[in-house]
Amino acid sequence: MAEEKYKTDLTKTKYVNDSKITDHYAIIPTGEGFENYDKLQDLQKQVYKLIVKRFLAIFYPPAEYNKITVTVGVENEELTASGKICTKQGYLEIAKPKQEPKKEEEKDKEQEDTGDLEILGKLKKGQEINTKTYEIKTSETTPPTRYNSGSIILAMENAGKLIEEEELREQIKGAGIGTSATRAEIMKKLEKIKYIAINTKTQIITPTEKGELIYDVVKNSMPDMLNPKLTASWEKGLEMVAKQEIKAEEFMEKLETYVKGKINRLVIR
Repeated sequence: MAEEKYKTDLTKTKYVNDSKITDHYAIIPTGEGFENYDKLQDLQKQVYKLIVKRFLAIFYPPAEYNKITVTVGVENEELTASGKICTKQGYLEIAKPKQEPKKEEEKDKEQEDTGDLEILGKLKKGQEINTKTYEIKTSETTPPTRYNSGSIILAMENAGKLIEEEELREQIKGAGIGTSATRAEIMKKLEKIKYIAINTKTQIITPTEKGELIYDVVKNSMPDMLNPKLTASWEKGLEMVAKQEIKAEEFMEKLETYVKGKINRLVIR
């Protein structure tokens, strides 16, 4: 970077978008106290290196790939093959962990994959090819991994992605459950009131019996409360209030109307 390999003027590079900052900046290495680096424990050194690499990667350009996808028609079936090759590493030069020296079989496999991609790249639309063999692979799907204390925060942040309606998903893009300053506190409160349990070693999150009962009650009485569409739309409304696109009174009126409507339905039942 210092040698201008990517023609980046670091003195004029802005790495923070002030309009996107809602709470505070991320951790930024300053270089202060670096003379004490050698005195740190190994784990502390690793954490420091990780922060510095992540910070420096911001100034690198995106990684670039050549992706090839080929669809072959065989009688009434369509078979698809695809692959990609990294043409420019960009930020991966610093962000990608160093790999151990590859074994001979791994080198052979890599060369084989590269050769296959070259073959795919030479194919033309409508070209006929000869088929050597067919093979059916039998496999089983695996359930999603359980959330941990880290992945649940990301899921809350990107809850809008779970919405199936494309138009609404785009409308509330960026809106999630809570804010970057409150999501961790939400998880702490859920654990405190014993709705969830967090394993102290693995940080894996599991619902408690009490939490499952509450879920069943809400699902049977107010199912839309469990839909990220509702929570995300409320967050969007709060954001519009903050940007003065709507008045706070207007948002509160809509919210109260919704809540009263739900309460009346529960009473009628």
